[in-house]
Amino acid sequence: MAEHVMEITDARFKQEILESSIPVLVDFWASWCAPCRMIGPVVEEVAGEYAGRLKVAKMNVDENASTPSQYGIRGIPALLLFKNGEVVDQVVGAVPKSQVVRLIEKVLG
Repeated sequence: MAEHVMEITDARFKQEILESSIPVLVDFWASWCAPCRMIGPVVEEVAGEYAGRLKVAKMNVDENASTPSQYGIRGIPALLLFKNGEVVDQVVGAVPKSQVVRLIEKVLG
């Protein structure tokens, strides 16, 4: 796990994500998912680039079933962007870094 990326669980989701004072990008992933492994380095890069302005977390959907089901996660990787406890944007699939950056920039403005 990269230095600026936290591993999140169902138990800590409300405290770490929904109650965060800054926007949070959550990467829903699984170890068996090839596209998840492809987008992983992108997620880690943006975590470093936006450190202090954006929190970045990864949630393993195999180990945490409650939160992904609550947010209707059907396909992974799924990146959900939260601000003030609400999902403000999302993208599914292994997308290019430019698309992830656009997602973040819209919220950070």
